[in-house]
Amino acid sequence: MSAREDIMARIASALHDAPETPVVPREYRRSSNMSAEQRLEQLVDRLQDYKANVFVTPAEEASAKLAELLAGSTSIVVPHGLPQDWLSKLTDDAGMPAIEVDSPERRLTVAELDALDAVVTAAATAVSETGTIMLDGSADQGRRIISLVPDRHIVLLRASDIVEVLPEAIARLEATRPQTWISGPSATSDIELERVEGVHGPRTLDVIILT
Repeated sequence: MSAREDIMARIASALHDAPETPVVPREYRRSSNMSAEQRLEQLVDRLQDYKANVFVTPAEEASAKLAELLAGSTSIVVPHGLPQDWLSKLTDDAGMPAIEVDSPERRLTVAELDALDAVVTAAATAVSETGTIMLDGSADQGRRIISLVPDRHIVLLRASDIVEVLPEAIARLEATRPQTWISGPSATSDIELERVEGVHGPRTLDVIILT
C-alpha cells in the first residue's frame, strides 16, 4: 500500500459513521430580470461607490476616450489581442504614450510593467449587482500580472457584456483560464482602519463602458 492509499484509507475509516451531508439548497437567482439600461445604471452606481472613474461612451468613440484619458502618460501596456481600432488615436496622434504589447512571444517582466504608467484591457463580463468586472485571460485581456502591477488600469467593457447576477457571469467565463475579479481600485485598511489604496493592485481604475 502506498502512502497515499494509507492516508485515504485512514480518512475513510474515520468517516465511516459520519452522517450524510445534507443537500445544499440552490434556489438562488440564476438569471436577470433587469433591462439592459437598468443593469448599466446599477453597474455605474456600484463602480462609482467603489471610487472607480466611469465613462459611458459610444463604441465608435472608444479610441478618442482612451486618448483623452491617457493624455500626459508616457507609456502603457496592452495585451496582444486588444482590438486595434481602440488604439487608433494613440498610434495616429502625436504626444500619445508609447505602447508596449505583452504577448506569448514577449512577456514583460515585473520590473518592466512597474515602470509603465498604465495598462489597458478589455473585460470578459461584469456583474452589476456587485459592481464586479471580470477578466478571464482571453487575448484582449492578457495575463493576470499585467492588470495587477501597473498603478493604473483602464478597462474597456462592452455594455452587452454586463449581467445582473453572479451565476450569469460564471456561465460566461472560461473556467480553465486564470481569472481576475475587480471591484474598484485596489484598497485595504490598516490596523487603524485607515483606507490604503494600491496595495494589491492598481491605485486607479478607469472603466470605459461602450454602448
